[in-house]
Amino acid sequence: MRPHALLSTTALLLAACSSRPLPPDWQLQGKPALDAAIAMDLAGDGKGAQREFERGRALLARTGQPALVARAELMRCAARVASLDFTSCEGFERWRAEAPAPEQAYADYLAGAALDPARIALLPPAQQAVASAIAAKRPVSVSAIDDAQSRLIAAALLFRAGLADPATLTLAADTASEQGWRRPLLAWLEVLAQRAERAGAADEAQRLRRRIALVMSSR
Repeated sequence: MRPHALLSTTALLLAACSSRPLPPDWQLQGKPALDAAIAMDLAGDGKGAQREFERGRALLARTGQPALVARAELMRCAARVASLDFTSCEGFERWRAEAPAPEQAYADYLAGAALDPARIALLPPAQQAVASAIAAKRPVSVSAIDDAQSRLIAAALLFRAGLADPATLTLAADTASEQGWRRPLLAWLEVLAQRAERAGAADEAQRLRRRIALVMSSR
């Protein structure tokens, strides 16, 4: 290719690239900040999680779109449920009226509500079988859920409903352990340890308490 032709081609490519508008800052920076907040929360870094969440939320708030803020609040609450933290999702509730129906259904599911089939269909696919089981008050396996956080959320809600069998409790602890997620691992190990203590399984309880101490030393 001749030099002038190469320059012309390069100029055209640069012009084409420069004509594409960059995404706004709230898209470029908001989601990474929220993702970082979730990761830090699962890792047990509460201060870091709060800092990143506030940064991401502020970027979304600049749009003036309550639905975006509601979704961010719901993401944070879902991560907390994975760690057996069932406190009210007040951040979402402030914006519930502006949130789409799927987000409202998911918030109610996270709060432990038994949903009807129409609302279950609005949930993320990974949660629909568990939501149906909770509504029918029957246990169900979560082993087929591929995403680790989704699996923990499902296990947590079964536990809250009194429907988590020993295999589900163990799988939840193993899932958190495999991911290196300190906060949910401590929560699930505590559940297993208390269960072993109630059953009089002293050796198993001591083993679990040693694991808890090891995780606690990881700060």
